[in-house]
Amino acid sequence: MPDTRLTPGPPDAPPSEVQVQRAAALAEQKVLADLAARCLAGDGAAWEKLATGQHRRVYGICYRFTGSQSDAEDLTQEVFLKMFRNLSSFDPTKGGFTTWLTTLTRNLLVDNYRRTRLERSSDSLDETYDGEDDGPTKGEKLADTRPSQEQHVAGLELRAQIQQALAQVSPDLREAVILRDLEDMDYKDIAEILGVPQGTVKSRISRGRAELAKLLKRIEGQVM
Repeated sequence: MPDTRLTPGPPDAPPSEVQVQRAAALAEQKVLADLAARCLAGDGAAWEKLATGQHRRVYGICYRFTGSQSDAEDLTQEVFLKMFRNLSSFDPTKGGFTTWLTTLTRNLLVDNYRRTRLERSSDSLDETYDGEDDGPTKGEKLADTRPSQEQHVAGLELRAQIQQALAQVSPDLREAVILRDLEDMDYKDIAEILGVPQGTVKSRISRGRAELAKLLKRIEGQVM
């Protein structure tokens, strides 16, 4: 007669990196949803924490889309004003706060683009770093080839080239690349934000990357 006694099974496998990241993301969204609820209840400290915590991300999206520091600053302020006025429309049962805020940011950027119809460009090398008239220009910074600054200058050059190329990518493709490659959002959330199927999102990202690669190669050739 076979032995039917239970034998101890193998120990539980440790969670994978993907599972850990997913759990961390869910925990973050819960914290943000709780802060939003406290804001709606009139908690000023919660609003300050929520706005401060999301400022860098919102500004980053605005800057990467417009290529202008001053425009990004103005648009970031508009985003938070719109967030304050529309916070009651956030429903945590329908999605995470980050997706909701990114959708709001994206809609404002599209409205601004349609309103201005201006081609955005990268920061000029004649523009100063600190905004002061007598401050060193970016061109002067790049001309400083001291060994201690070589790595810093290389990083500035690459970021400037990426921003210059991004500004020339068509808006539909640009926003898809920004959300996927620079904001590290998944296809599902991007599809929700842009209001298009995931297949369209993947197509736009692929086309945007190809367009960006061609522009970067062209810019690199001009620099050399």
